Amino acid sequence: MLAGPYATMMLADLGAEVIKIEPPGGEISRQVSDSYFASLNRNKRSVCLDLTSDEGRRRLGELVAKSHALLVNMKPSVIRKLGLTYDALSQFNPRIVCVALTGYGLEGGDDPAFDYVVQAATGVAAMTGDPDGPPTLPGYSSADNSTGLTAALGLLAQVVSGRGGQIDVSLRDVMLSQLNYRAAAYLNDGAAPQRHPFGAHSYYVPAQLFPTSDGYLALFITHDGFWRSFAGEAGIDGFEKMAERAARRDEVLDLVTATLAKDTARNWEARLRPLGIPAAAVRSLPEALEATPDVIVTAGDKRLVRGSIRVVGHEAEYRPAPALDEYSAQPDSAQPHSS
Repeated sequence: MLAGPYATMMLADLGAEVIKIEPPGGEISRQVSDSYFASLNRNKRSVCLDLTSDEGRRRLGELVAKSHALLVNMKPSVIRKLGLTYDALSQFNPRIVCVALTGYGLEGGDDPAFDYVVQAATGVAAMTGDPDGPPTLPGYSSADNSTGLTAALGLLAQVVSGRGGQIDVSLRDVMLSQLNYRAAAYLNDGAAPQRHPFGAHSYYVPAQLFPTSDGYLALFITHDGFWRSFAGEAGIDGFEKMAERAARRDEVLDLVTATLAKDTARNWEARLRPLGIPAAAVRSLPEALEATPDVIVTAGDKRLVRGSIRVVGHEAEYRPAPALDEYSAQPDSAQPHSS
């Protein structure tokens, strides 16, 4: 519903011809809402195939023969049953790149692997939230989106190599990979992740959310130069070295919290950013979109956030998400380039 469609939409935004293969009746995310479907499927075409039928498999073979890659986002058993692996499809095109995007890998079984489940299973939920509160999930589908990005990267790398083959990308592996320094600290130093109030960073101090006189401020002091600039603006003395700030975390945080409470989050942002200090007032999504109108594009009758990769000198085109099976009705439907 999300990881695979996001991967292929990124490729479509960059100019790839993407054909979305849907089952009879349409892909399930069409049932969520028109806006949801549009946010993940712009710039694509749709073809409806019953892959359990001889005719559906025949038409799939025709698409594969003329395509660079096939990305599939289903359970491993279904991928194999429908013949959507490189071993099954190389007969049509030995250079086809087949990407399996699954929960736990092609050999990992069929256990349900939705975004929230994987965040729970990989330690993400356990390390997120207030230390005295329950585990917390991010407010968006971080596992799905991250896996979509990774799958698109794997697909492109194999296409560029000029060799066909099977790419195996899983939500579990992607999330564990993204816990890089957290995992390394445990594996090498025995340091398990600890939750800190206001999402404070494990190493850097001060680097977290702070309450102000109006709203919350994200302040991220990663080195001594940032601290000197911040301390000068805030009227704070001492704690000049990173190691000292880390060792005296509670003292530093008490002092910074008391200082930031004297002004609003928006005012602190306006004061600190000209000094090159990483700081931002916490905004809602509507506020963030209003502040960045340049990221909003129109695709058909839907307003969406544009693609995140910008090619200098190239203006991306944003076409609406496809109607179900509209590709089959087009006269050039037998001439795909990628799917």
